[in-house]
Amino acid sequence: MEGDTVLVVVIATAIAFDFTNGFHDTANVVATAISTRALPPRLAIALASILNFVGAFISLKVADTVGKGFVETSQVTTTVVFAGLIGAIAWNLATWYFGLPSSSSHALIGGLVGSMLVAHGFGAIDGDGLLGKLIVPALLAPILAFTAAAVAITLSYRILGRLRPGPVSRAFRLGQIVSGGLLALSHGTNDAQKTMGVMTLALVAHGSISAKAFHVPSWVVLSAASAIALGTFTGGWRIIRTMGSRIIRMDPAQGFAAQGAGAAVILAASGAGYPLSTTHVISGGIMGAGAAKRLSAVRWGVAGNIAVAWLLTLPAAAGVGALAYAVSRVFGTGALGPLLISVSLLTALLGVFARRVRATRSPGEGLASTS
Repeated sequence: MEGDTVLVVVIATAIAFDFTNGFHDTANVVATAISTRALPPRLAIALASILNFVGAFISLKVADTVGKGFVETSQVTTTVVFAGLIGAIAWNLATWYFGLPSSSSHALIGGLVGSMLVAHGFGAIDGDGLLGKLIVPALLAPILAFTAAAVAITLSYRILGRLRPGPVSRAFRLGQIVSGGLLALSHGTNDAQKTMGVMTLALVAHGSISAKAFHVPSWVVLSAASAIALGTFTGGWRIIRTMGSRIIRMDPAQGFAAQGAGAAVILAASGAGYPLSTTHVISGGIMGAGAAKRLSAVRWGVAGNIAVAWLLTLPAAAGVGALAYAVSRVFGTGALGPLLISVSLLTALLGVFARRVRATRSPGEGLASTS
């Protein structure tokens, strides 16, 4: 019975992570279309939510990689999965609070690796899998997106540069609706599957699924798709501002090039089963579209801050995951530790949100509402 309780806590925590993944990564999908006014904000977010949901059903290769490619599946426990999720959620919320785009994917895998290290040591970590399926793709993907976007925008300017700006801009805004839709679809295809893989790991640890017959149940797919879509609809406005205008001042042609490059790279990686960071990819595309116009168009200081957040993601999430596992084990192997950590995290979040709401209210707002 206690094992069932822990599993319920883990599944709920995984869905909560998927929700934070959605609102944290909303900027990846919609920022370019919003900043160039190709779509109004609410419509862009609603469209991205729907396509995130649809994309989650396209393939399960990334879910298999996350579930089997980084840690020894047979040694995973539900507490390990729970602690890894806490590490990922904590990092997602911290970077959202400061408006920094970072990788939910790397946070999730980092949290899982950190908790697994404390639980079973280095022998339970697949170093080759981390290098070949996570770190190398993480380095190559933004470079590919940068290059593809730079080539696309250069060709666009050369071919269409002599035409009237008004019609050209309108055409690229229409193109952004298509490229943005593909980006949202690719985001669902790649990111929602990461949570599916972790939820399935928890089911393996619980004994509901055999490690040798690893597969993602339909209800896991549906719940992960729904959570990321709802999170996307909620929207992470702080990060949208960073992605949409603080890296470069984007025109519709640059937005189209960045979105198209990002979607192509992510869809190709999803087909191969690589869990990419959509944040890395679209940031690379945005920088490539800006740098191809002129190097000074990119705010390299902001880009540097984003790069630092990328570098910190794996170790920071791993550290929190390791700490969460250690704290949980203080209370034994049952459900008490995960429950206490969940309640503490939820209480802290409610306190932070309450302070932010009070801080944004004007001094006379309360009087006006009672008059």
